[in-house]
Amino acid sequence: MKRLLVRTALALAAPYLLALSEPAAAGSALGPIRVSADRRFLQLPDGTPFFWLGDTAWFLLSRLNREETERYFEDRAAKGFNVVQVVVLGNPQSRNAYGVPALVEGDPARPNVTPGADPARPGEYDFWDHLDWVLERAAGRGIHLGLVAAWGSMVDRGHLHEGNIQAYARFLAGRYRHRPNIVWILGGDTRGDRHPEVWRAFGRRLKQEDPEHLISFHPFGRTQSSSWFHSEAWLDFNMFQSGHRRYDQDGAPNAKGEDNWRYVLEDYARRPPKPTLDGEPSYEDIPQGLHDPSQPYWTAADCRRYAYWSVFAGACGHTYGHNAVMQMHKPGVGKGAYGVRKYWYEALDDPGAGQMRHLKQLMLSRPYFERVFDAEAVTDNGERYDYVIVTRGKRYLAAYTYTGRSFRLRMGRIQADRVQAWWYDPRTGSATAIGTLSNRGEQTFDPPGDPAPGNDWVLVLDDVRAGFPPPGRR
Repeated sequence: MKRLLVRTALALAAPYLLALSEPAAAGSALGPIRVSADRRFLQLPDGTPFFWLGDTAWFLLSRLNREETERYFEDRAAKGFNVVQVVVLGNPQSRNAYGVPALVEGDPARPNVTPGADPARPGEYDFWDHLDWVLERAAGRGIHLGLVAAWGSMVDRGHLHEGNIQAYARFLAGRYRHRPNIVWILGGDTRGDRHPEVWRAFGRRLKQEDPEHLISFHPFGRTQSSSWFHSEAWLDFNMFQSGHRRYDQDGAPNAKGEDNWRYVLEDYARRPPKPTLDGEPSYEDIPQGLHDPSQPYWTAADCRRYAYWSVFAGACGHTYGHNAVMQMHKPGVGKGAYGVRKYWYEALDDPGAGQMRHLKQLMLSRPYFERVFDAEAVTDNGERYDYVIVTRGKRYLAAYTYTGRSFRLRMGRIQADRVQAWWYDPRTGSATAIGTLSNRGEQTFDPPGDPAPGNDWVLVLDDVRAGFPPPGRR
């Protein structure tokens, strides 16, 4: 009977579907990002919530010229992204898109700094001057750069070591400590236990020279920075890489598979707490398992699932990625990697990228810092794709179902006598009013459409007395 009432209310409310637009960009203003007082989220210096909505652009410096960079930043800012993850040094021979090397003779202790433009080489830009320009252009769009100072292979192969790490860290801090839109990311697809002494020395020196900017560590697939560095004072927030494999492709014992929300819970079980986020989930339009293009490719629906699962578990944001955009695949650079099927500029408008903003809008439309993961709200929860994940504040609750299956919710989890119920569409950012319900007992909720992977919905319950706007609006 309760399910029938919910379905009937939904049908009656359908004509009043609310198409939501991008709200005022809370958290998009610039300023060094800070960790919130409860050590679980990020904020700006004025206390404004900063919801990390990242895009992956590892090869931006090495592949995009200035005109292309402007196009990329304009697009990502319009889609609500406020962080872009970029590699500074990919290898000792790293060059920018103009062919200018970053280092002298491949030595990280000797950055190739040339004052001013070289009149003999018009149209080319010094590597570090170009990075300065990129930071300025990102700032103009309200974007922070998550700068991977040196990809993990630089350490794994001995190019960056204890003998030159101090000089490189001092150079980076000295040049960029006053930039407002930087987050430092150590690692880069590597395990922190391979050369922990190098990473610790890097983090300590960078934090000593540049205490204002946050530092994290981007780990290898299916691992998390907290495994090695959680107790390090220089590590301000954790990052994990849930990776690109399916459940049946993960042979590791006790593997989490695609359940990236489990990393969040593990990180928050550590003390002291530190914010955490998925820095590399499965990319849109990349083969499942990463290396075999004959496998199915991950889709926008999968990207949404990773985003909502991790954030509802308590992550301080989320990083999206697209196969073509992360490697900035373009004509003239060869066939590309990982079975890439598009050029970067063709992939900008693939659906997953445009849909990420709806999660950010939803999270910022309700009191942000009070939200917590609720493991007890769903009384008939399933596993894997049938798992329904719940986050709530004091007077609101949101439950995400990836398959759109019906589920039973234990009411009374928030402070309210009656609740306003909504269905929020992760594909469009639109909200449909269901009606007002009693906040007692149990209720069965049946999302629109037929149950199937990718028919994902968010149920939002609000205390009717709170006066909240429709989900996603501010």
